[in-house]
Amino acid sequence: MKAILALTMGDINGVGPEILAKAFCDTRLFDFATPVVLGCVNAYEEARVETHSGLPSIQVDSLDAARDISDGLPFLRCDVVAPRRVPGRLSADAGRAAMQWLDLAIELAKAGDVVGIVTGPINKEGIHLAGYTARGHTDFIAEKTASPDYRMCLFTEDTRLVHISDHVSLRESLDYVTVERIVESVRIGFDALKRVDDTGRDIAVAGLNPHAGEAGAFGREEIDIIAPAVEQCRAEGIPCSGPYSPDTVFKRALDGEFAMVIAMYHDQGHIPLKLAKMDEGVNVTLGIPIVRTSVDHGTAYDIAGKNMVSEKSLCVAYKMAAQLSDIRGISAS
Repeated sequence: MKAILALTMGDINGVGPEILAKAFCDTRLFDFATPVVLGCVNAYEEARVETHSGLPSIQVDSLDAARDISDGLPFLRCDVVAPRRVPGRLSADAGRAAMQWLDLAIELAKAGDVVGIVTGPINKEGIHLAGYTARGHTDFIAEKTASPDYRMCLFTEDTRLVHISDHVSLRESLDYVTVERIVESVRIGFDALKRVDDTGRDIAVAGLNPHAGEAGAFGREEIDIIAPAVEQCRAEGIPCSGPYSPDTVFKRALDGEFAMVIAMYHDQGHIPLKLAKMDEGVNVTLGIPIVRTSVDHGTAYDIAGKNMVSEKSLCVAYKMAAQLSDIRGISAS
C-alpha cells in the first residue's frame, strides 16, 4: 500500500498555492507517495487559474480515501478556516491558518497516519501577528515533537549541509560552536547519510574563521574546539574530517568530494548552496522523530500571484521526504 505524505500549503497569500499547482502537474510525483494537502481549496483553485496549471482539487474525508484519487490532488477536510487569498498581503489570519495546518500535519505524522510532512512557506511576521512565538517551522515542529537537539539542514539531491545553529544572530551563533554541539551535529548528519545510503565519503567540518584560523593566527576555535570534535567523531567510527577553510570546502562538496558539510552558522552554509542551487535546495529537519522536508524559500510576497515562482524545490522536497521515509523502513512506493 502506497505511503501518504502530508503537504501543508503554508501562507495562502504567498506562493504556496502556486507551487502546489505547478508541482503536481508532474504526475510522476504520485509514484513516490500519495500526496494529501492540508490547505485551502479555494486558494489552490485560484492559483490554478494564476498559473494555468494544476490538477483539480478533490476533497477527501479520510487519508485512506486519498489513495483512490487518480485524477486530482487530494485535500483533507479539516476545521481550519482560511481567509480569502490576497497575493502579497501580510495577514495574521493567513499566518494562523498556516500554523494550524502544520499542527495537524505534525499530529498525523506522530500518529503514523502519514510517513512524513512537506511544508510550504510561511511568513514569520504573519505567524507572530497570529500570536505564535516560534521563530518558524523548525522550532515549532521541534517543540511539538519534544526534540530539544534538532538541526536545520539544507539538502539537494547530491549535496547536504548541516548547520550548528540556525535563526540566531551572528554574534549569538558563536556560542553554539562547542565540541559537544559539533559532535552531535556530525552524529545527526551521519544518521541521515545512512538513511540515504551515502556513507562512503567523508563528512567535512568547516572552520569558523578565515582560512580555518591559519594555525591560530586568525582565531583558536579550530584548534581548541573544532579539531577535537572531529577527532572524537573519528574515534566513534564516523568518516569525518576537518576543519576545512570555509572559502573552499563548499566548492569541494559541490564537486562531489564530500557527502556532507557541517557549517558553523546559518549563512556560512546557506549562501554557497543557494548561490549554486537556489531552485534545488530542500530544508530538512534532523533530530526529530518524524520526517519533515520543506521548500528552501519563503512566501515571496513580491511575486505571489504572478506565475513567476519555480516549483523545483517543492518537487525535490517531496521526493526527498519519500526517500527518507522509505529508508526508515516505511514503504513509499
